[in-house]
Amino acid sequence: MTGPPISDDESMRSGLVLEARGITKSFGGIRALKGVSLQLFAGEVHALVGENGAGKSTLIKVLTGAMQPDSGEIWLRGKRLENTSPALTRALGISVVYQEPALFPDLTVAENLALGKEIRRPWHTVGWKARTQSATELLRRVGARIHPNRLAGELSMPEQQLVEIAKALDANTSVLILDEPTASLGEQDAENLFRIIEEVRAAGTAVVYISHRFEELFRLAHRVTVLRDGNSIETRPMAGTTMDNLIRLMVGRDMDATFPPSHSSVRETALEVKDVSSAELGVKGVSLAVRRGEILGLAGLVGSGRTQLAELIFGLAPIDEGEVLIDGKNVAIRSASDAVKAGIAYVPEDRRHHGVILGMSVATNTTLASLRQISHYGLLQFEAENVMAHGFAERLRIKTASTDAPVRSLSGGNQQKVALARWLMTRPKILILDEPTQGIDIGAKAEIYRLMRELASEGMAILMISSETTEVVGMSDRVAVMSGGKIAGILDRTEATPYAILALALGHTLAEVKEQER
Repeated sequence: MTGPPISDDESMRSGLVLEARGITKSFGGIRALKGVSLQLFAGEVHALVGENGAGKSTLIKVLTGAMQPDSGEIWLRGKRLENTSPALTRALGISVVYQEPALFPDLTVAENLALGKEIRRPWHTVGWKARTQSATELLRRVGARIHPNRLAGELSMPEQQLVEIAKALDANTSVLILDEPTASLGEQDAENLFRIIEEVRAAGTAVVYISHRFEELFRLAHRVTVLRDGNSIETRPMAGTTMDNLIRLMVGRDMDATFPPSHSSVRETALEVKDVSSAELGVKGVSLAVRRGEILGLAGLVGSGRTQLAELIFGLAPIDEGEVLIDGKNVAIRSASDAVKAGIAYVPEDRRHHGVILGMSVATNTTLASLRQISHYGLLQFEAENVMAHGFAERLRIKTASTDAPVRSLSGGNQQKVALARWLMTRPKILILDEPTQGIDIGAKAEIYRLMRELASEGMAILMISSETTEVVGMSDRVAVMSGGKIAGILDRTEATPYAILALALGHTLAEVKEQER
């Protein structure tokens, strides 16, 4: 569903809230922004799209005062902003919710929500009752069932995201910026967020919405601005815009071949899971097999047990019952070290916390799981490390100024490639990918898909966990669907339709699905 279009006349009547004019920003010799302009009007949802590295994050940091532009102007409600800071822009009514929550883990939810909002005076005592009441009301507004006295560090990722959204809501907020807000939210929480967006938009707030999920953009946004290589390519109404239009503007080319065809020949079974169960993780008697040269998609709703099954296979949690076979032989996997020795590699869903170490270099991250390969008598050989890291950077097309650069300086798609490079260096037989393209742009997705096909053609067995049905259908040779901790059914490539996958995920039997599709 496309949001209602806002015409130029309607926009002028509703009022220009914020305008960026010719913003430039460079880091060393790299120009991240090259004269970007943006207009935000009251009561509109404005989508901001572009490939990773296009300049979206840099622009947001400039708008919120986290960075100062090299040149250009920012105007808020007719007044030019200069020498801004995050505290100043927040006080002026610009709020932002980043993709990665930044709560203080040792403070309560109420204390996190109060930071920067309460007026400090000499000898001022904290009004604990008022603080708790305010937090309760904000949490109620965003539909979060969280007690205000819980420690932020105890919250799940979706709960932290809801607290960040509650923190951003304020009576004087005139611009609300949401950066990939649904990346860690389930369907119900996402629907709740969409309700909140409609409420604040209807109240006159200008909302900037950044997401790689196009269906959300077409549902929510009135206008869209496309960035590419640091340039603002075009701003247009969402009404009349198609997905193909946006992709072409984002990447500068057609993306008809997003999912590369499978040319690999499926061989003998590499990984077999027989009746694996874990009461702690809610996995119940799962059996499946992945063959060499095959990509087996693992689908299911959030909470169906997909990630938990991967953790059991990789030794991150103990198996209560059942067995894991590698090349037909029973293997005891009690730890991640055992899994690596058995030839299994696992790229987890949360790459920023478990996939890469942001403060370390590309080279160090790449070799972290293979230190023996670059050690001599217990001493690291840094020249060997750089040579091997450079080789993987070239093969995976990792865009970085140098393998000495910290991983945090890379785009999300390139961080994902570094996480993948680390495990490819272990020369695995079996590769488990949990949400391999979550939060990355269409161009980076195509690169990951190309690499997956290449690895499969070389004989690797790949187990791909994904919440995107189009990705599962487009990349899988077979699809296993989980529901309630069990395998609901396994579909051949010709049977793996979006309807069949969803029906199995919702608890229908394979026989019912096949009967319905006849």
